[in-house]
Amino acid sequence: MDIEKYRKTFENYLRSFRIPKTPANLYEPARYILSSGGKRLRPTLTLIATEGYGKPLLDALPAATALEIFHNFTLLHDDIMDHASLRRGQPTVHKKWNENIAILSGDVMIFMAQQLLEVYSDRQYKSLQTLLNHTAIQVCEGQQLDMDFENRIEVSAEEYLEMIKKKTAVLLGTSLQYGAIIAEKNPKEQKVLYEAGIHLGIAFQIADDYLDTFGDSKFGKETGGDIREGKKTYLYIKALDKMKIPDRKEFVELYTKKEKTSGDINEIIDLLRENNIPLQAKKIITDKTRSFIHLINSSGLDTFHKRLLIHLAEQLSERTI
Repeated sequence: MDIEKYRKTFENYLRSFRIPKTPANLYEPARYILSSGGKRLRPTLTLIATEGYGKPLLDALPAATALEIFHNFTLLHDDIMDHASLRRGQPTVHKKWNENIAILSGDVMIFMAQQLLEVYSDRQYKSLQTLLNHTAIQVCEGQQLDMDFENRIEVSAEEYLEMIKKKTAVLLGTSLQYGAIIAEKNPKEQKVLYEAGIHLGIAFQIADDYLDTFGDSKFGKETGGDIREGKKTYLYIKALDKMKIPDRKEFVELYTKKEKTSGDINEIIDLLRENNIPLQAKKIITDKTRSFIHLINSSGLDTFHKRLLIHLAEQLSERTI
């Protein structure tokens, strides 16, 4: 199925989007991160949903671009907080420039995103802007929860799922709901797509957790990055739930070490495998993908675009097979 059509349409529009040239240190970092690639998953979802309700792609491109700019703003600021040196294989903005420039450039991206929504009718604009504001607050809450978890040994599965719902999944829900808003669908139909996006976002994030630990290079993932950083992922949380006390103690001691050797990381991965954690992760990915498919099938999208979204979801979940 030609999902690539939507990505290419979006990329062409993004290249034509004019970002001011001056002040260069404000706008060049924004141009830099937006041109660095990425999956373009969020704008693709908006374009597919809009067209699936019988509206032309052209109607959705400004809103789709707003979401991609907002998403990249969150990455820019996340990289500062995580002290990350690379993003998509290139130096992060704060490393290429500096932290003050990165913060301000990220700030202006929020307003660039909001400006893009001004092309819509008053009714659509209010709905799009209200949803973006709600989403932005939830993303900030999710980021704070993620940072809070860094200082805790134990985090429940429910807490983790709530964190990734806010930090990652709400923006996928918003991306699909944007299509329904642009197509002027009723609130009930909008909610169906939003909830579908939440399930997809959770599956997507846990698949990323899985690939970081058990993946291979064909997905562009370096094995063990989350373990090296001591991140409280779904795999870590399920391991604590399943392990017996002696293994649990050893696992926590290894996982929380500041400096880990390759041997430490391999030992942690072995402990995860011994406790069937890969199967636990695959199960929730499968369950969330099925929930997404059920909601998409119950929506008012046309059959072709339902199949397209389901195919996209299955591609994302199949990364862990």
